[in-house]
Amino acid sequence: MKKKLFNKVLIANRGEIAIRIMRACSELGIATAAVYSDADRNAIHVRYAGEAHHIGGAAPAESYLQLERIVKVAHDCGADAIHPGYGFLAEKAAFPDACAAAGIKFIGPPASAMRALSSKLAARKLAAEHGVPVTPGSDAVDPSTALDAARKIGFPVMLKPSGGGGGIGMKVVESEKELAAAIEGTAQVARSAFGDATVYLERYVRRPRHIEIQVICDSHGNAVHLGERECSIQRRHQKIMEETPSPAVTADIRAAMGDAAIRAAKAAGYINAGTVEFIFSDGQFYFLEVNARLQVEHPITEAVTGIDLVKEQIRIAAGLELSFAQRDVEWKGHAIEMRINAEDPLRKFIPNPRRISRWVAPAGPGVRVDSGFGPGSDVPPNYDSLIAKLIVHGSDRAETIARASRALREFVVIGPATTIPYHRAILDSPDFRSGNLSTRFIEEHPQLIEQAKKFANDQSPFDYGPDPRHLAAAAAAVATMVHR
Repeated sequence: MKKKLFNKVLIANRGEIAIRIMRACSELGIATAAVYSDADRNAIHVRYAGEAHHIGGAAPAESYLQLERIVKVAHDCGADAIHPGYGFLAEKAAFPDACAAAGIKFIGPPASAMRALSSKLAARKLAAEHGVPVTPGSDAVDPSTALDAARKIGFPVMLKPSGGGGGIGMKVVESEKELAAAIEGTAQVARSAFGDATVYLERYVRRPRHIEIQVICDSHGNAVHLGERECSIQRRHQKIMEETPSPAVTADIRAAMGDAAIRAAKAAGYINAGTVEFIFSDGQFYFLEVNARLQVEHPITEAVTGIDLVKEQIRIAAGLELSFAQRDVEWKGHAIEMRINAEDPLRKFIPNPRRISRWVAPAGPGVRVDSGFGPGSDVPPNYDSLIAKLIVHGSDRAETIARASRALREFVVIGPATTIPYHRAILDSPDFRSGNLSTRFIEEHPQLIEQAKKFANDQSPFDYGPDPRHLAAAAAAVATMVHR
């Protein structure tokens, strides 16, 4: 009888990523344990798991960031491995250290690799030392050294916190007179958000694309890349839609970026799945950072390669070699992921956490929905506003866009306002359809909001509730009668 990779895995996360990991464990015959906060007591991931354990209050600091408490729960319930998912503790080097001390396998990279990559400055240096292109930049700067560094680089420059991510604290500085105040502001944000006020400068590329390469490495010296993901559709440095392959990346560029990504990963002693991010402009790519975890957008890579990244993560953590080599990787068709957030795009994307009264997920050929919500679910205000990931796969980009538009039209979420109509507007944009993308796409297309307003009144054919257009007409009639 074939030995199980692990007997039980505790998932130190919530929502869709917790369920995604549990599904992989279920298919591998591995028992699962969930953790939950007060806000998630009735969440789907709690019901899906083989067992579930309460770990604290609704605030992340009282629950999902309680490292020692989570490791103790894993130890006490007999879990022999922990998967961190993404966010929360996923990139905290203290987490794999604590797991090792408790005799529990961490399904992710080693603490040494996390530490080597946690500082953007250190990661840039490591990448450059191993032949990975980096944008012209500086070492750590302060008000006394920044001006000379910026003059050498050339304005405009991008000011970045060394210890952070997610676009927090990043600021474009156009001229010398703005620099001192910008450094003070960014250092203050960095200190507050990351506990590290170190900042540095990079040359600002005005209209780059954001391209990332999925890598996966085992503990036997094997490392493979699974191609690129185009992540240029961003709002305030936060990704809202991703696709693969990129409309701008040729086979030769893919190979070069993949080789560079593997060099960066190996230089850090990386093991397990990770993502090397680049900016791409005028045919040139430059190292940005490494995300030492599974990415939110990993499903589109799974769609085009047919490789289950979570299962591969579990195999690697169990000490096995990669189940495939670089020569085995094939990319078939095109895939797009849309992050469906409980935010109101018609009201400046204000978060809209509410109970979901109706929920009908789209289906049909090439459609996948990863979510931790359903009818009757409460969307808590305590966490990220992501409620679903809609992933579509087609034979080529045109078919995938058409399929994504169709799937969005079918998606029914009643209760919280969502970004569904905004995603429809993006897909309908001529620039998106032609592949004319950059990280400034959203700010350069303010008309998307007006288009989203039109889509917001459409009713899905699968929504059997009252047609909102009929409700609006009825309300207008009542108002007329009242005024009489």
